[in-house]
Formats: sequence, structure tokens, C-alpha cells
Amino acid sequence: MSDLTTKLGMIAAGSGVAGDGTVRLKRAAEAVAVPILAVLGGAAAFSLFLLLAGASPLQLYGLIWTGGFGSWFSWQNTLQRAAPLLLTALCVALPARVGLVIIGGEGALVLGGVAAAAIAQPLQGLPAALVIPAMALAAMTVGAVWIGSVGALRHWRGVNETIASLLMAYIAIALMNHLVEGPLRDPASLNKPSTAAIGDAYRIGAMPGMDVHWGLAAGIVACGLAWLLIERTGFGFGARITGGNLRAAQLQGLAVGRLLIATTALAGACAGLAGLFEVAAVQGRANASLAAGYGYSGILVAFLARQNPLAIIPMALLLGGIAAAGGLIQRRMGLPDATVLVLQGVLFVAILLGETLYGRIPWFQPRITRDIR
Repeated sequence: MSDLTTKLGMIAAGSGVAGDGTVRLKRAAEAVAVPILAVLGGAAAFSLFLLLAGASPLQLYGLIWTGGFGSWFSWQNTLQRAAPLLLTALCVALPARVGLVIIGGEGALVLGGVAAAAIAQPLQGLPAALVIPAMALAAMTVGAVWIGSVGALRHWRGVNETIASLLMAYIAIALMNHLVEGPLRDPASLNKPSTAAIGDAYRIGAMPGMDVHWGLAAGIVACGLAWLLIERTGFGFGARITGGNLRAAQLQGLAVGRLLIATTALAGACAGLAGLFEVAAVQGRANASLAAGYGYSGILVAFLARQNPLAIIPMALLLGGIAAAGGLIQRRMGLPDATVLVLQGVLFVAILLGETLYGRIPWFQPRITRDIR
């Protein structure tokens, strides 16, 4: 019994017979290998679907490479599509660290975009250095309140955050449609109801040397800051404890409610910021085009990254490349443009199934754990 206790203590301390470095290396390898295996399995399953439809899987995956990564033009298209995914994925990944499954980032994005477009109208004529930060603040505040309220409902009323965030996303889209077609509508927008244009002076341009707006840089910085917050601060330590065992966090005296609400509000602010860039860098105004599905694609990105803010960056590039190839697939293969959405759905199911592999592949487990078994 004493030997078993000693082994358990060594595991809890993160050490083992093979040494701390080997244990950490195997855990890191498992975190990389399992998503790769899941993606490959999802791609294989989708290949069977294509064969049944009479299409060539090799041609489709070749077109994804060409359309998403085969040239500098393709890369720019991929980066443009990846920019909002970085921020909407954080809307899923950050709450996950406190044990919440938030899937309503689409709502925070569309309302953030509407708020940015609305605040720009009374500020016309002021310097861009004042107006653009005001637009960003408005977008982030609305997003923070929208998703933060989900955390508040979870803490104070015990409302399931997954269902609440999804329903609130639909409410947000309906509210956005009401605003752009009613109180905020520009009378000159006949075919596609929109708010008034924010003006060229307040548009966010492209980064030097490429045709990609600054939302990409903002998303990468946000991912880096989120990683530092979660992994290197007391707030992040408390969030990880809460996500690992809520009861233990309460027994330790952590302000669990404050952690839940603050984390969800921060997540919503990230999605709201994505809405700002969609208005100020892409659309120039708010309209129904804001509901482009970036919030839902961000869910897949976050799960592929296993809620790691730094891993979100390459996963967003992968999903951005797949989305960028949709038009090319439609033209070359005669398949619907929604084919890439079906592929994303299959990959999402594969990722969920892949979660069952963690801790079950013997090579990735510390030797001391296998000895206990």
C-alpha cells in the first residue's frame, strides 16, 4: 500500500520513473498527436462520402491545398478568413478553462459589429485616432456584456451555459436584423438593409505588404495575451482550478462566481472585437453579412486547439484555408460551395470522438501510471 501511495504522490507531483522531462514530452506529444489523428480520421470519413457522391477525394484535397495554401494570393485569402476565427475561437477557449462550454460567439460578433457601426455615426468628423478606439471599445463592451451575462446566469441561476449561449446567439442575430432594418437603417440601402457607412476615414486598412487587414495581427496578439493570462497569472491559475474541480475551488476560497463572469466577459469582448474588424475592415457598415458563421467555425477551431490559445493560431489557419478553397472546389468539381461546411462538420465530430483517446494510448502514458494499472 505504501508503494502505491508513493507512486500516486509522484504522479501528482508530475514526476515518474522516466523523469519529469519525459512525462512532459509525452503529454505534449499526445496533445499534438490526438488532434492530428482525429483530423485524419475525419478526412478519411469525408473521403468515403465523396466516393459515394462520385467525386474524387484526392482532387478535393488537392484543391484545398491550391485554394488555401498554394500561392501567395491563396495565403492572403486564408489569412483574411482566419483573422476573425482567432478571436471567436478565444470566445470558446477562455470559458472552457473555467469549465464552461460557450458556443454563442456568433451573437457577440454581430452585436459588436452593430455597436461599432452605431457609435461611429455621432462621432463623424472627429480624428480617426479617437473614433476607431471608441468603436473598438463599444464592440468589446457589448460583446463582454452579452457573453458575460451567460456566465452570470450560470453562476447565479444555474442556467446551462451551452444552451443559454446558443439561444442568445439567435436572439443577437434577430436583434441585429431588427436594428439594421429599422432604427439604424440607412435609407439609401435599398436591396440590402444596412447602417450608414462608417466613412473611409475610419476604415481599418491592410497590413504592409499584404492584402490582409489588421484584425489578423490583433487576433494573434489576443491569443498570446490570453495564453499569458491563463498560464502565467494568478487569475489563470484560479481559472484552471475552477475548471478542473469547481467544488475544490470553492473549498479553497476562490471567488468562483467572479472568475466565471470575468472569463466569459473577456471571451465576449474578443468576439465583439471580431465584429469591429468585420465592420471597419471588411464591410464598412453593419448588415446581415455580419452573420457569416465565424462564431460557429470558431467552436471547431477551439476544439481542434484543445482550448490552448497559442494552438488556436495554426488551427485557425487550417480552417481558414479550407474555407478559402470553397469557391475553387465549386468551380472545378461542380460541388456545392457548402461542401467545405460539411467537411468542417465531419472534422468536428471526429474531434469530439478523438477526445476519448486521451489517456488511452499506452505510449503516451507515463510508465509509472502503466505500472499501477
